[in-house]
Amino acid sequence: MSARYFVGIDTSTSASKALAIDEAGKVVASQSYPHQVSSPHPLWSEQPASEWWKATSAALRAVTSKIPAGQIASVGLTGQMHGLTALDAKGNPLRPAILWNDQRTSAQVEAITARIGAKKLAQTTGSMMLTGFTAPKILWVRDNEPDIYRRIAKILLPKDYIRYCLSGAMVADVADGSGYGVMDVARRAWSDEVLAALDLPRGWFPALVESPDVCAYVSEAAAAETGLKPGTPIVGGAGDQPAGGVGSGIVREGQLSLSVGTSGVAFAANSNYNPHPDGLLMTYCHAIPGTWFHMAVMNSAAGSFKWLHEELAAGMGYDELNERAASVPRGAHGLLFAPYLVGE
Repeated sequence: MSARYFVGIDTSTSASKALAIDEAGKVVASQSYPHQVSSPHPLWSEQPASEWWKATSAALRAVTSKIPAGQIASVGLTGQMHGLTALDAKGNPLRPAILWNDQRTSAQVEAITARIGAKKLAQTTGSMMLTGFTAPKILWVRDNEPDIYRRIAKILLPKDYIRYCLSGAMVADVADGSGYGVMDVARRAWSDEVLAALDLPRGWFPALVESPDVCAYVSEAAAAETGLKPGTPIVGGAGDQPAGGVGSGIVREGQLSLSVGTSGVAFAANSNYNPHPDGLLMTYCHAIPGTWFHMAVMNSAAGSFKWLHEELAAGMGYDELNERAASVPRGAHGLLFAPYLVGE
């Protein structure tokens, strides 16, 4: 029997990456290409969706040049969560995507919370409404870019835009879809009640699937761009946090992880839907069918370390900074640092 490979794609904030693993889980090929974040105004964070596809297709070409495309059993997707990718009726992006760490939507968050009620939001969507979520970004476009708003035909998340480019299918998995802020997370379905309250058309939102489900296939056009074989199955995938939870083995109730990247995340699995009554934790569908997860996030974790290095210690290496920090007594003599560099 010929060896089989599985290809994963990660559309992160800083780069798009592709890698291939064999059936034993060994990485046999990988490649990434960077993309930049634009901040046209303070606390704004945007990227053109076309840059994701440009970087992804190049990374896939590099990976498929090293393994037989006919032996790739399936493609999986992950990536940054929450990013508003608004498409017109022809599937073209209408504006740069508004990313997870964009903080422009405070007024829309307040309006959504007042209209639906904080308790109702927490029970239905699994969280209080936050500026990073997709729903307030949609309302921001409605309030500030009405010409663009009128042309919206579909709203996707970053990794799901890559799926669309690969296959023509407009699909989201329930784990990443929970971050829109308009799902009935207990039912693992869009909330007609929340959509009606926000006057958002149900047709704008993609079909929902579970993360392991085959939901699309590589098209002829995408195969020509990427080196993948036409018809290769594509599964639902998951946002970076639930995908990382699975990769870290956080799959059963009682398990917890703490990960520190640009942001910092505490992540716990649960076999039941049990949101915090005030929505102080995010409770989403997990990437494992029939399970959920809780998440608490600090927007600037290692990002604060990078800021410290660039602003106060540019001539010093990160290892030396760590050594100096280790010598400081607990409590740092009363020094406090508020890490709200990109809002919170």
